[in-house]
Amino acid sequence: MKRLTCLVLILLGVFVLAAPLKVAFIYIGPAGDAGWTYAHDQGRLYIEKVFGDQIETAYAESVPEGMEALQTIRSYIKRGYKVIFATSFGYMDPTYEAAQEYPDVHFFHCSGYKTYKNMTAYFGRIYQPSFLSGLVAGMMTKTNIIGYVAPIPIPEVIRITNAFALGVRMMNPEAKVRVVWTNSWYDPATEKEAALSLID
Repeated sequence: MKRLTCLVLILLGVFVLAAPLKVAFIYIGPAGDAGWTYAHDQGRLYIEKVFGDQIETAYAESVPEGMEALQTIRSYIKRGYKVIFATSFGYMDPTYEAAQEYPDVHFFHCSGYKTYKNMTAYFGRIYQPSFLSGLVAGMMTKTNIIGYVAPIPIPEVIRITNAFALGVRMMNPEAKVRVVWTNSWYDPATEKEAALSLID
């Protein structure tokens, strides 16, 4: 939250505000998913609380990656939003394209690697708690086989999965981690099916 607050403080300093700074968040899933999108939405609510009437936020839920994301970004810009948080890896190219089209708008993209004059990439150290979870799993297993359900095999997810496996192996060198990929960021039915397949 501190980093998000610092980013908004910087932006408030950049704009001499006669009206509230308008900040939009583009979400891959529903705001109440109890996971990735929920965490971003908590950040949005936090900056509303901290900055009060100096800021106005909005969000779009369950926006598919690709052209629809670009259309959503453009729609917020047309409504006067000057800061856009694109919160999924697959929003990277649409955000990069928008950053080139709209040089007076600031873009923050989560988990990607492309940047531009007005586009920054950010990401948390999620591999750290994943490693700790692996330590616990390695200690608790009775079969030396540990199941792991993962979304899409992109660099950040592979890094997190590897951190978990390293934690497991540190505690239990005999243990093996079996990974099932869902190839989706948010699909509870597929996630359940993947988890059940690891139990059998």
